[in-house]
Amino acid sequence: MPEKVVTRFAPSPTGYLHVGGARTALFNWLWARRSGGTFLLRIEDTDLKRNTPTAARQVMQDLRWLGIEWDEGPEVGGPHGPYWQSERLDLYNRCVRQLVEAGGAYYCFETPEELDAMRAQAEAQKKGFLYPRPERFPSEQDVEKARAEGRPVTVRFALPMEKPLVVDDLIRGRITFSPAELGGDFIILKSDGFPTYNFACVVDDYHMEITHVIRGQEHLMNTPGQKALWEALFPDRPTPQYAHMSVTVSDTGGKLSKRERPQTLRTALQKMADVNPNEVVAIGLTGVGGITAGQLQSFLHGETTPDIPVIEAIAKHVGVRLPEINIVDFFRSGYLPETMVNFLALLGWNPGDQREIMTVEELIHSFDLTRLTKSNSLFDRKKLLAFNTEHLRIEPPEKVLAHFQAYLQEVGSPVRQADEATLARIVKLCEGARTFEDIERKSVFAFVADDAIEYEEKAVQKVLLKDRALEILRQVRQRLAGMDPLTEQGIEEMLRGLAEERQVGLGKVAQPLRVALSGTTISLPIFDSVSLLGKERTLQRIDRTLTRFEANAQA
Repeated sequence: MPEKVVTRFAPSPTGYLHVGGARTALFNWLWARRSGGTFLLRIEDTDLKRNTPTAARQVMQDLRWLGIEWDEGPEVGGPHGPYWQSERLDLYNRCVRQLVEAGGAYYCFETPEELDAMRAQAEAQKKGFLYPRPERFPSEQDVEKARAEGRPVTVRFALPMEKPLVVDDLIRGRITFSPAELGGDFIILKSDGFPTYNFACVVDDYHMEITHVIRGQEHLMNTPGQKALWEALFPDRPTPQYAHMSVTVSDTGGKLSKRERPQTLRTALQKMADVNPNEVVAIGLTGVGGITAGQLQSFLHGETTPDIPVIEAIAKHVGVRLPEINIVDFFRSGYLPETMVNFLALLGWNPGDQREIMTVEELIHSFDLTRLTKSNSLFDRKKLLAFNTEHLRIEPPEKVLAHFQAYLQEVGSPVRQADEATLARIVKLCEGARTFEDIERKSVFAFVADDAIEYEEKAVQKVLLKDRALEILRQVRQRLAGMDPLTEQGIEEMLRGLAEERQVGLGKVAQPLRVALSGTTISLPIFDSVSLLGKERTLQRIDRTLTRFEANAQA
């Protein structure tokens, strides 16, 4: 085995990069960086039925957003390419032939229905299913005959059954498996000519010279079969060192899963339609995101899941907020990549001291596989928000500004039209904000047309139509109109002076003005809000508010 550490992240393009996958990528990247090694990206796209067209591209975008750059892989190249498994079929076929010719693998021809019947029989007999290895392995003539009959032709690995399979795991120690636990001989080449995951990843890990396989605990049951395959194919080199990370559980209970987003939407739609899928089709969702009526019904019945952009388009259409699961979700919710890296690194690992807020450089310097934990880790969203609040405070202002600009572009916010100086001012005014979403929400009023302001009903009832607020607002308008120049200090002095005259708190003067300008009770500091809008636009918004609501107040 090469002395140089080589790690890999090998996602399947069946969905976007979720937090579990991002943690796997991060730990492999940190170990490579800590060891002065190589981090490799490989796309395992052999499951043709489950691959989605946008997933691989988004995974790479998300890794780069997090700052996880790969040394070898797609769009980068390297000596071990190609890095898409679908482009490596010749290599897999050679390895399959090698095993078949050595008697380590064999052809089989059962249909899915026949296999289901075998499993049902084993279940009826209260036995674990163990594939029955034939006494005589099928010949090439048998293969030709089966194909002529239209039967599926697959290849199974002849799993060594005579002794236990032993895995030495860097986190969990030595684990012993009975071959029967794996269900006996397993498929390595599917009837469509593509290799299975367990086979392709072993071949690639060998040829790409991977030294460490750091992955989630859910892969632990794959490891003994992969180790047996490696020893049958590549006896010249020891297997990589394995480290299976602990499970990350959601703060809502259960394993954190990328299925939470579509399930949240499915549940919401079923409630909207009184659990009647036909009703949902009838409320006008057909066509949203390009979905057909049949696809919509299939989704609602739990039979299929549309591509992620379709899920997001429907959720936006019906006003359902989906939980952040994929990395791009956190980007669109206004989190910093430095926050995500810091937070993910502490899910199942610790630096050995009391530190929590850490820079990437500190994480690399401290990272050690011996400090990965066996116990489950909690994805605590409240803690994540606290981390983001702190990183917004400590990251260099120019970096925060660049991230804010990228966020505004991604979500298509009107605030993106502001120049850099104005955006920097807005960020500074929102000191203590938890996310960019908070900052955008407070500032967006200044970048929409004056007549596009929508008044929040709660703000109207609790602020504008109470305590003679419109009368105060009219006084504010008169005094603002006479101010020249209009400065934050002058605005503050005027509002405080009016509050003293009327013997009320500043809020009774400032809040009606805030609602008039933004339509809500949430904005930038009121003095800065007026300054940002300018006198003319401020007066126009006040006039529009008075015109619209004075009659209501009198009534």
